[in-house]
Amino acid sequence: MEATVATETSAENTWNGGGSKPLGSSYGKMMMWFFIVSDALTFSGFLAAYGLMRFKFLESWPIADEVFTHVPFVHGHFPMYYVAFMTFVLIFSSVTMVLAVDAGHQMKKAKVTLYMFLTIIGGLIFLGSQAWEWKNFIAGTYGAVVMQDGKIAQFVDKDGHQIALDDFVVASSEREQLTRNKGVWFMKDEGSIPPYTLEEVVSSFKANPDVGLRTELINFDKKQKTLMTKEEANAFLTKAEGVVMGANLKVNEYGNTLFADFFFFITGFHGFHVFTGIVINIIIFFNVILGTYERRGHYEMVEKVGLYWHFVDLVWVFVFTFFYLV
Repeated sequence: MEATVATETSAENTWNGGGSKPLGSSYGKMMMWFFIVSDALTFSGFLAAYGLMRFKFLESWPIADEVFTHVPFVHGHFPMYYVAFMTFVLIFSSVTMVLAVDAGHQMKKAKVTLYMFLTIIGGLIFLGSQAWEWKNFIAGTYGAVVMQDGKIAQFVDKDGHQIALDDFVVASSEREQLTRNKGVWFMKDEGSIPPYTLEEVVSSFKANPDVGLRTELINFDKKQKTLMTKEEANAFLTKAEGVVMGANLKVNEYGNTLFADFFFFITGFHGFHVFTGIVINIIIFFNVILGTYERRGHYEMVEKVGLYWHFVDLVWVFVFTFFYLV
């Protein structure tokens, strides 16, 4: 009886299914497709959960045009401008990746190097922009008061436009952050505190007749949050529990806390994918420079990482649509 010896040729024939590759793809590309499909299902579950919670709390969900209004080095209200820029950069990096793959098919090392480099730069710009957006979201823009039931109330001017606490609140004393060396030995360091006390906010509100108050509930007829009269606002503030600046997993100055929870989780999960893609692209980039794929006679590895990068870009299109546009 002859022993069967497994060889690279027999393994290839086994994968070929007797002479043809499944869908004309190599083993590596098929495995990448399997990963992309499974990861797409994961993102689909997250976005479906987000959509369900938004539908359930639609009347208190933050309005994206009032949340994402920052542009680096420019002061003013520019709703969605910088998010649109981030999206353009990421989509453009997908274009450069296509060009890198095409150059690889033509065995043009110099062009593969150039387009891989541009793809990496685009990914870094997007990731840095996302970190900057997180910083502003966490730090907050205007400030608000939180009620005993967890609801948020925001301050507006006489025209109904939201204003910051700094625009009208007068601080009676400077607040000092409590740390262990300023307290007693058994006390924990105090978390970040708002710049004003609740008493200062309420008294400054009463002293400014041009300052109004609105709840987090949306008036769908006017497509804006519900404004209160001065008398209603004064009565409403008697139920206030504290001042909130920015957003975290516990409080959110923009509205429903679930919005911040989903924002951090889903955009953070996507950002992790972008970071992973950048690291892989850098590795492939240096392999291209070293001539690894020239010696192999093909640039299939560039094509495989390109599939992943296109998937990351496509996922962002859905995240952008769900969080910023809808």
